[in-house]
Parts: sequence; C-alpha cells; structure tokens
Amino acid sequence: MSYWTVIAVVSLLSWLWLLLGQGMFWRTDVRLPPGAEPREWPSVAVVVPARDEAEVLPVSLPSLLAQDYPGRASVFLVDDGSTDGTGQLAARLASGGGVPLTVTSPGEPPQGWTGKLWAVRHGVRRATADAAPDYLLLTDADIAHEPDSLRALVASAHASGYDVVSQMARLRVETGWERLIVPAFVYFFAQLYPFRWISRRGRTAAAAGGCVLIRRSALEAARVPDSIRHAVIDDVALARAVKGGGGSVWLGLATRVDSVRPYPRLSQLWRMVSRSAYAQLRHNPALLLGTLLGLALIYLVPPVAAIAGAAAGAPGVCAAGFAAWAVMAGTYLPMLRYYRQPWWLAPTLPFTAGLYALMTADSAVQHYRGRGAAWKGRTYDRPSASQLAAARNAEDDGVAEG
Repeated sequence: MSYWTVIAVVSLLSWLWLLLGQGMFWRTDVRLPPGAEPREWPSVAVVVPARDEAEVLPVSLPSLLAQDYPGRASVFLVDDGSTDGTGQLAARLASGGGVPLTVTSPGEPPQGWTGKLWAVRHGVRRATADAAPDYLLLTDADIAHEPDSLRALVASAHASGYDVVSQMARLRVETGWERLIVPAFVYFFAQLYPFRWISRRGRTAAAAGGCVLIRRSALEAARVPDSIRHAVIDDVALARAVKGGGGSVWLGLATRVDSVRPYPRLSQLWRMVSRSAYAQLRHNPALLLGTLLGLALIYLVPPVAAIAGAAAGAPGVCAAGFAAWAVMAGTYLPMLRYYRQPWWLAPTLPFTAGLYALMTADSAVQHYRGRGAAWKGRTYDRPSASQLAAARNAEDDGVAEG
C-alpha cells in the first residue's frame, strides 16, 4: 500500500468517525424544545450591547420592542461609545411604545475587559437594579426576533428547567461570499460543539451570543460576566461558566431569530473569523499546528487524492479520496438546506475549509503582532500570559469531565 493510499484511507476513516461518533453534529434538527406556557410568566430584561449600530438598529430594535410577551419585559440598550448616533436613534425608535426601552452608557472599559463584555456587565447591572428580572436575554444589536421569540424562549426554559437556552441566529446569506462562508461557519461550530452534547452532563458547553436567555440566579452564581472578562469568545465562556457551576445549557439552531448584519465582502468575513480563531486554540502554537494539519488531512486530502489518484492511475487512492469527499459533502448538505442553498455547494467545502485554515493562521499572526481582541473598532491590549493562564484554569476548574 502506497504512502498516499495510507493518507487517503486515514482521511476516509476520520470522516467515518466524524459521521458516526461526533454527536451527529451534521444534523440540523436540534431546535428550541417546546414548552407549556407557565401560569405566571416570569419577568425578563433584554440586554443589547451596541456600538456604532445605526445601520442595523432600525431593523433589529423594533423587533424587540414589539415582542408579544405576556409577562413583564423591558429592553436595556447599552450604547458603548458609539459615534454614529446609535443611542439617539434607539430613543427615537422607542417613541412608538411597546416594550419599554432604557438607553444607557457604560463609559470606557477598564483594562482587562475584552469584546463587548464590559457593555454587557453594565447592562446586566442596570437591568437588575431597575427591573430585578427572573431572566435576562442577552442579544446583539444586529439580531432581529420574530414577535413570539421571547415568549417561546421563556416557555422552553421554564418547562425544561435549563438555566441557559441559546439559539444560533440564522446568519444572512445573500452574496456569493456569504453563501460560501456562512453555512460552513455554523457547520464547523457544530463540529466543535455538537449541539446534542451541550444539553447533556459533561464537558461540552457552548452558546451563541446573539440569543442567550439565562436565568438570573444562574448568571449570578457563575459571576458572569466578571468571571469571563478576559474571554474573546464570550458566548462559549459564558456557557462553560454556567455549566461548570452545575447549571444546565441548551443550544440549537433558530428558525425565527435572524442576524441582519451584511457581510458582502470576503474581507469582512475574514475579520469575523480571524478575530477569535486563535483564541479558540488558547493561543497555543502546538494546537495551531495540529489544527492546520488536521484541516489538511480531513478537508484537503479527499479532493486531492480523488483527482490526483484518477490522474495518476492509482485506483486505491482515488477510491478512498472520493469516498471521503462524498461523506464530507453528504454531512454538509443538511446545513446547506437549513440555509436554503443549492446542493452543488457541498463539494466546495474543501475550498472553504482551506480559507478557514488561512484565516486561523492569520489570527495567530495578528496575535503575535500584539493586536489584541477587538469589538466594533475598539482594540484591546493582548492579555498577559498570566491572565491567559488564569482564564484557562478558571474554565478547566469550573467544567466537570463528561
């Protein structure tokens, strides 16, 4: 058996393991659990961190203010140093009535806080002081909710007993680059964090920051967001903190929660991924190298083996490569259907995976150039080695082995 045949067979075996042993990550049927409506609806405060969001706010904010929720609800928009009139626009959008809106500002974040977490902290504290809610819905300024979204989230959390109920909003897929990159982004996320594993006891924990309903008692017990203030990937860190403290987490795909933020150019999608890719690898060069080699073996070897094997007259290499490529494309089809995209995009997944490998490498380059986490144009200092170690230890100590 030739060297290339061995590599192609290993790639095929890897795909068979992913198909059957990785929590059925490729299925898209993990949706919001139905729940009977409670007799007495709990109170909810919606916290929306916003920085220079005037472009998307006219679509997203009215959807929150128009929520058909039987209980007491309020919206707290945190205008985090916007220069485009986000706060003033929000006040004007709220003039028509509906769910009451409070616009507030946190001031500049102190050193050590990354991303939008300082704004979230301010919004949570203000909401707790003013409304004392039973639940908090943490949602982004670019997320539009159908009128029954909050009602369905609360009913599901109340009936199931989950401390966190999170939905991955359906991202916009209209331009060519969005069609190529966005479904794969969700597919790769589900591969790393199989949704079926998240709701079970064990180590796997994740959430989607665009739509996180969390019980206030669980948030306070996990000391969120203070306990995760160094986190770049704040939604995953939040879920780990809650689950590590004994709480329960559910995550699935949304059908009535949508992101309205456009990513028409590759450069915008590139920044979205590279901003946090190396943080996902804990800024570890060994993990980076292993990830790049793994991406090459799993995603790039199948088409290369299939095409090169056919061209070189090596039927074993060609057959193994083609079989692995077919399994890969087959697992991608459900995500394409979820995003209403054509089936013929499935065989292009190796090309997209190659782009993600480059984005991940670029993320590491940016890290070592001293460019820390960034959110909406605000760049933060790169955490020190001791801060990163403390954050990793906190996550590891707080998460029980599954």
